[in-house]
Amino acid sequence: MKLNYRLVIFILAIIFGVGFSIPTFIQSDSGKKINLGLDLQGGLHMLLGVKTDEAIKSKIKSLASSVKYYCEDEEIVVDFDSIRIGDNEIEFVLLDDSESAKLEKMLSEITGLSFSSSKQDDQISYTLSYTLEEIETIKKYAVDQAVDTIRNRLDKFGLAEPHVAKQGEDKVLVELPGIKSQEEEQRVRKLIARAAYLQLMAVDEARADQVYKLSHDEAASFGDLILDDAKDENIKYLVKELPILDGSMLTDARVSYDQNNQPVIGFSLNSQGAQIFGDFSGGNIGKRLAVVLDNKVYSDPVIRERIGGGSGQISGAFSPQEATDVAIALRSGALLAPVFMEEKRSVGPSLGADSIKASMIALVLGFLLVVVFMVVYYSMAGVIANIALIANLFIILAVMAMFGATLTLPGMAGIVLTVGMAVDANVIINERVRELLKQGFSIRQSVEKGYDNAMSAILDANITTLIVAVILYAYGTGAIKGFAVTISIGILASMLTAILGTHGIYDLIIDKIQKSKNLQFWFGIRG
Repeated sequence: MKLNYRLVIFILAIIFGVGFSIPTFIQSDSGKKINLGLDLQGGLHMLLGVKTDEAIKSKIKSLASSVKYYCEDEEIVVDFDSIRIGDNEIEFVLLDDSESAKLEKMLSEITGLSFSSSKQDDQISYTLSYTLEEIETIKKYAVDQAVDTIRNRLDKFGLAEPHVAKQGEDKVLVELPGIKSQEEEQRVRKLIARAAYLQLMAVDEARADQVYKLSHDEAASFGDLILDDAKDENIKYLVKELPILDGSMLTDARVSYDQNNQPVIGFSLNSQGAQIFGDFSGGNIGKRLAVVLDNKVYSDPVIRERIGGGSGQISGAFSPQEATDVAIALRSGALLAPVFMEEKRSVGPSLGADSIKASMIALVLGFLLVVVFMVVYYSMAGVIANIALIANLFIILAVMAMFGATLTLPGMAGIVLTVGMAVDANVIINERVRELLKQGFSIRQSVEKGYDNAMSAILDANITTLIVAVILYAYGTGAIKGFAVTISIGILASMLTAILGTHGIYDLIIDKIQKSKNLQFWFGIRG
């Protein structure tokens, strides 16, 4: 007996579909679940703006730190105490003009950087700035990095299926299904908006006692910054404007507890950061080092010895929850540019319940009408098509559950549409079979040729629709992606059930059909 491989594959697909979809449908504790989108279960919708100009300032400051470290490492004498850092330029003085060639070679290797110089006596004044093309690249990267960073933070936070996408030139769309309580919303908003910009900065020991007498402008004229204490804004710190290193060299951050059982955040640096940290601490024993997070000083320990290994910790008045969120933000990377809320909208779960009810009515009604039509018009051929249609629905739900896909309202519309598309292939096949039967071909020949003749039309229609669905997924946002996902899964499932599955059923019963010769009963051919 010849193995009916089509029927075997079809039966396995049905077992897979039923096995995965029933636990999902009844939302039992066993099996994977289909996550409901924002429009179905409610949640938080936010549109964030990105301050891309701040990314330029941050990049300039990071550039100044890199140039300073290079000059110190190469023993190039530069007066960094009088450095001036603007929004898109750095000015400093090279004290020994014999080192200009070495310095300019390093500067010329920095992508997108332009510089000019002017000589006076043995000193050369340099002005560094980024080109307009590089500025646009930095701004674009800042938005893309904000999308990736926010998505990483939300994933580590433990939210199911957060949707984060770039919108326009400098906007980020964030959709968080399932966020309902005010407390949870505030925590998520704080996590998203936190810059998590870590800097290790030298305290200006020489002028530290003058900090309360200085204005911010006066401090800046000496290359210093006045920063607030993280726990008490009345306490101020005078620190060198150029950081020793920043969070871009961070590789890990974890919550631990100190000897007083207070939460602290331990961090690790990459090899470059570890070297810079070790060199600085070794050359500044007895001086203070400020640990700065988002422009607030969390601690200013005195350096007792060279700190090797590239690790340190941030201590402060952290609650365990806040320490966890800060560690998440640090691990996910600092935002190159701050984000701000442009639009916030809460979606109530009652809307989702109404939407689910309406969509289920549409799905059931559409399904029943299609089933009745197929049976009335095609008789037993219609019943076979309906078996494939039912299997198709189970497979769609199973695949979505297996991959943890999110079901949105447009996604449910996609399932309804898939019902019509899935049965369309069998309509084409049945019509081709009926045409061949009327031309006098045998039942076996009519079935085989009917599938062969219908195949090109079915493939053309499904492949072109699948291409559109892929494009919708690639360039669409939240709800559009949900529609594209269900349509794509539905198309692939219908190719399996409507073509392979029904053909396998005909292979099983073809001898029985030939013996009965009742074309009206089997194919709905009258007269």
